[in-house]
Amino acid sequence: MSLFRTRILPPVAIAAGATLVLGLTPAAAATTLPDGPALAKQLVKKVDVNGVNRHLIALQRIADTNGGTRAASTEGHKKSAEYIATKLEAAGYQVTRQEFPFTYSETLAEKLTAGGANVPIIAMEYTKSTPVGGITAPLSVVAVDDTSGCEAADYPADVAGKIALIKRGGCSFAQKQQTAAAAGAIGAIVYNNTDGDLNGTLGGPENAAIPTGGVTAAAGAQLATLGGQNVTLELRTFQEARTSYNVIAETKTGRKDNVVMLGSHLDSVPAGPGINDNGTGSATLLETALQLGSSPKVNNAVRFGFWSAEEFGLIGSTYYVDQLTFEQQLDIALYLNFDMIGSPNAGYFAYDGDNSDGVGAGAGPYGSAQIEKTFVDFMQAARGVSLEGTDFTGRSDYGEFIAVGIPAGGLDTGAEGLKTPAQAAKWGGTAGIAYDPCYHQACDNLGNIDRVALDRNADGVAWSLGVYATSTESINGVQPGKAKAAKQKAADRQAQRNFSARAVAGDPHALTA
Repeated sequence: MSLFRTRILPPVAIAAGATLVLGLTPAAAATTLPDGPALAKQLVKKVDVNGVNRHLIALQRIADTNGGTRAASTEGHKKSAEYIATKLEAAGYQVTRQEFPFTYSETLAEKLTAGGANVPIIAMEYTKSTPVGGITAPLSVVAVDDTSGCEAADYPADVAGKIALIKRGGCSFAQKQQTAAAAGAIGAIVYNNTDGDLNGTLGGPENAAIPTGGVTAAAGAQLATLGGQNVTLELRTFQEARTSYNVIAETKTGRKDNVVMLGSHLDSVPAGPGINDNGTGSATLLETALQLGSSPKVNNAVRFGFWSAEEFGLIGSTYYVDQLTFEQQLDIALYLNFDMIGSPNAGYFAYDGDNSDGVGAGAGPYGSAQIEKTFVDFMQAARGVSLEGTDFTGRSDYGEFIAVGIPAGGLDTGAEGLKTPAQAAKWGGTAGIAYDPCYHQACDNLGNIDRVALDRNADGVAWSLGVYATSTESINGVQPGKAKAAKQKAADRQAQRNFSARAVAGDPHALTA
């Protein structure tokens, strides 16, 4: 999951009592499938967590033999991409490797000293670097409102030459630090507005104005008491122009003007192998594609996207969408995104397509609400799991799809956010620790997976694919080919019967009907 800066930290132990399920046998769960197409039911039976796990083993070994990472542009990513591409080619899929440029960024130092203590801070993706040893300046606390730090008027007159402390929310991180820089600040610290670490991106090196990092809400509250005192901020990154590539695979059968697309990012952060983030999504899509086959009996073509450079700001998926003409975008009926679906302290989330939670970005494009309902209904009926909504925050590869109006949805099991007591009571696991305590760290390995959650979500992937490969009528009104033909034949037969009846009745217009 992206929009986050890489950290190299020691492994984090799961708290006592946590549910960390590492075996391959799923726990007992409801098995009654809801009403749905035969293809959906078949795929749920075929897509097995053992097959998914085999692909995760492959990704782990690729990382282990290539510097411990599968980050975009590295050998670890290239070999991961070829592992997937060659398997899909062997299965008969039409496979494309789509190369694109991006700026590689890796953190070299991230340190904040305030009030005589070290405060954990995470350098934002594409931040400007400080000199070695950092910068020391007074802390300027920006007043809190719904759009803290987004407008020039938010900054005190004496912010020039100081390091601004800004609360998250109301606008992008890039806008906050650019506005702070315009007011004269020489650095920016953004603190979270929810529990957990704040990992952020400025969107690209062209947006960077001053060294900028993120801290927790608790750290921000503590720092706010130190206004006017000197703090030392050291944020240094290495950046370099590189190329990477997406892997795109499509079935040979099904309508090409009403494509069902599923995607996941294949790249990891530089700090680790990325087996949960996002080996789980990619391995599940690969296994689902192999079980579907390249020439299935489907009404709609199915397309799979294995994105690269997601961890550097959704670069691969954004490039893919932006290369499509408007007509080619219209050919995509919907997009389903799967990013982190096996977190060890798993939550169960579906993207909030209808904005029923009333949080953040609002509803997705028309059709997104129906996609959310498909996931919610399946997981409840078939696996006995009650899903919660998660906002379209722009943190993953659905971002550019919904930006151009393509309906989207998907599943995830959580990242650095903390599981609540209510969620622990509902889903198991441990309250008060992250859904994935190894998020963006070297310990995101084969031991960092809840395979029960992975199995359940893999079933959700298979079900949704089967449903929409059969029909997207609930999303965009496009009727399945066979059903449309059958309706036309029935209408023709009825018209013929009407004509015959009118002719028998002596209707003079019957001969011209």
